[in-house]
Amino acid sequence: MPELIAPTARLHSSWLDAREEWDPGAHLPGAAVVLADGDLTGPGVFAAWVETLKRQSDPSAELDEGRVPATHWWVAEGDTYLGAIDLRHTLNDFLLDAGGHVGYSIRPSARRRGLATWALGAVLPEARALGLDRVLVTCEDANTASARTIERNGGVLEDTRTTALGRTQRYWITT
Repeated sequence: MPELIAPTARLHSSWLDAREEWDPGAHLPGAAVVLADGDLTGPGVFAAWVETLKRQSDPSAELDEGRVPATHWWVAEGDTYLGAIDLRHTLNDFLLDAGGHVGYSIRPSARRRGLATWALGAVLPEARALGLDRVLVTCEDANTASARTIERNGGVLEDTRTTALGRTQRYWITT
């Protein structure tokens, strides 16, 4: 049975296996790889990145320019990393235009099981607990699977626009 867990260095090997399923250099929404400082194949670098992910959820923590507080979860089944989802506590200009409150990704071998839909639904009460009455969730215009995930969780399309991320659909979900 899948569950949402805090990022953990315990899943290092499984996370690396999952990363190999994506094209090299692929953007992994929700995985927050951009917060890593170095090659994540090294256990020490990986563990430091996991701590960075955990620290980012603290609203009093000092964050890099352009970053906002965010809570990160991994979708896991036992010792297997299946994906990630994050909830940004606030929006800056970039997130309001293109990135949204929530990012998620499911490793290719675990797709078509409803995991993204389940994970997004599980994070919505967390958003409500943070005081967010509604959240912005975005996806690439051509990503019909992600659009369905958002719509299954009550997402209402506001618009489709050209953003720094390309053609982006912007949905709002009432929490």
